[in-house]
Amino acid sequence: MQHFSQSPPAPRRTLSVAPMLDWTDRHCRYFHRILTRETLLYTEMVTTGALIHGDRPRHLDFSPEEHPIALQLGGSDPKELAECSRMGQEWGYDEINLNAGCPSGRVQSGGFGACLMLTPSLVADCVKAMRDAVTLPVTLKHRIGVDERDSYPELADFVGTLAEAGCQTFIVHARKAWLAGLSPKENREIPPLRYEIVHRLKQDFPALEIILNGGIQTLDEAERQRGHCDGVMIGRAAYQDPWLLADADRRLFGGISPVDDRRSAVELLYSYVERHLAVGGRLNHISRHVLGLFNGRPGARRWRRILSEESWREGAGIEVLQKALDAVG
Repeated sequence: MQHFSQSPPAPRRTLSVAPMLDWTDRHCRYFHRILTRETLLYTEMVTTGALIHGDRPRHLDFSPEEHPIALQLGGSDPKELAECSRMGQEWGYDEINLNAGCPSGRVQSGGFGACLMLTPSLVADCVKAMRDAVTLPVTLKHRIGVDERDSYPELADFVGTLAEAGCQTFIVHARKAWLAGLSPKENREIPPLRYEIVHRLKQDFPALEIILNGGIQTLDEAERQRGHCDGVMIGRAAYQDPWLLADADRRLFGGISPVDDRRSAVELLYSYVERHLAVGGRLNHISRHVLGLFNGRPGARRWRRILSEESWREGAGIEVLQKALDAVG
């Protein structure tokens, strides 16, 4: 656990990588940080119950190199969310985010995620409690609507209610959520993307920070959207083709790219892999997050095949990564 005597500077949200369950774990984030120093990274959603009753270090530990990093919480009880927000600040996170956008059945049965949008006053109570508990930024990730409650006035009322509760940053997935009849995967694909709704929110709430999420595939698209909002969150594209992050610092933050080529990015991962193996970890815990590194490049299939076939084996180490690199050529 890391402790800060005072809060770190608020992270820049020009570009962020979305919280993705089973994907954006600490190993994924460490690798993404090799590619970009500036992009804000998010944990997978962690439920309040998991933190209050479960293995806190397993859910909260991260490497110092991962900063800036935000903790995303799932829950609907203000007191529990406040308690977990305090944990996040004590652990050294840079932001606490409340999930009001996940449409999965498991989340719905717990009364949080996207169904929270149907009870704005409860979300306001949650945000107030979280803000009272920490000095970190408390942000909200949500959809543009839920089921038939998808009119712009309802969305504007929701955002306005949360702004009155002190929330200043809204990460808006530009699709509505269907709570019945669609799987989480279908909820990412079937409801149409409506970027114009997010753009309108920024026009109507110019003092708020509005981050657009949903369907962004490239840095070109991210740059175009920045003309209409304060930042962009990229999800699956950053996981399936992580090399797109390697030019983010230069193009979106006015900095320099921290790594020159894909081979160098893998080699910078070696010491991390060896530390993980030394404490009983397995190579495939990390290698699964780099499968997409050579997507679209010659040798990508050989890279994926070697990692997929050999990383899970007992005793597998960096020699597997080296073999896969050699196969790419």
